[in-house]
Amino acid sequence: MSALASAGVIGLHMVSGPMVGFVIGYGLDHFVGTHPWGKIIFLLIGIGAGFLNVYRDTQILLLKLRQREQRGNDADTSSPQKKA
Repeated sequence: MSALASAGVIGLHMVSGPMVGFVIGYGLDHFVGTHPWGKIIFLLIGIGAGFLNVYRDTQILLLKLRQREQRGNDADTSSPQKKA
């Protein structure tokens, strides 16, 4: 269930970063009159921020998976083996 939640957050980051960047650029263009440069620049910044967040979330997810795997390996080696 945790992996599904992480995948949802990763997808949300891919959408929200560019969307927020575009909205900031749109507002800047509207107030300053720099049409279309604010939208373009902040959209690119938003895309970069989205990818950065995806990278960070993926690294955290991989760390959690490694820790879970390590705990599983430690539990297997520390339990006494039944001898036949």
